[in-house]
Amino acid sequence: MSAPESPLDRQGRRRRRRRRVRGERPRGFYLLPHLFTTGNLFFGFWSIVHASLGAFDKAALGIVLAGVFDALDGRVARLARATSRFGGEYDSIADIVSFGLAPALLAFFAGNLQALGRTGLVMAFLFTVCAALRLARFNVSPGRYEGRFQGLPSPAAAGMVASSQWFVSFLREHAVAVAFSETVVAVGAAALGLLMVSGVPYRSFKEVDLRHSFGTLVLVTLALAVIIQEPKVSLFAVGLVYVGSGPVEWAWRWIAGRPLPEIAEPAEEMKP
Repeated sequence: MSAPESPLDRQGRRRRRRRRVRGERPRGFYLLPHLFTTGNLFFGFWSIVHASLGAFDKAALGIVLAGVFDALDGRVARLARATSRFGGEYDSIADIVSFGLAPALLAFFAGNLQALGRTGLVMAFLFTVCAALRLARFNVSPGRYEGRFQGLPSPAAAGMVASSQWFVSFLREHAVAVAFSETVVAVGAAALGLLMVSGVPYRSFKEVDLRHSFGTLVLVTLALAVIIQEPKVSLFAVGLVYVGSGPVEWAWRWIAGRPLPEIAEPAEEMKP
């Protein structure tokens, strides 16, 4: 003989029945995007730990994996119809760790910036503070141009640091003697930071439609195949092209007199 059903069990059963009737999704769907954001935060933390231990390639891998989880959490939230203000704030906090702090520390330790003393510390911190400012600006302003980011996205800047570390390791693995001075690394990190807070527009590629454009799908598939063949080289090349594309296109448009159309600001309400 089964035990009698408790009032709490009956209440939970009625709640589940009401959700089914209204077509609501199980509560786990709303937690799924936060799990991806937590994965982003974990790999950022993982990168920091390995950078401090001198495992620089693993630290770079952590930044790349954090970028993968960051790219997925927003899409999962939209698919699950679970977007929320809490999720947006949590995502920004995770991004500051993974794309602001982790790449700055990777550049600091791998580039031996401690040899520059206070200057090296300041240059690495400049990257972190610029990433934080970039994320804060993105949260309050959609940008000036349709389909463009205002300033270099922080995941792209972090990916440039990570792919640079991988590229240097690839050259050394193939007996190519390469060494960059601490000054070059510090200036590079600072330049990436300043690009993040600049007004230079960067393509967002949000208009790319993989579901209805067969040609675009083929190109993306070929690009992924090339990246998989030798990610240490191809990711560095892709990152370098993207980082340089913003200033180059901005300069070309300025010289040619073809500025991007700006997003129209909503008209202010008439005061009585």
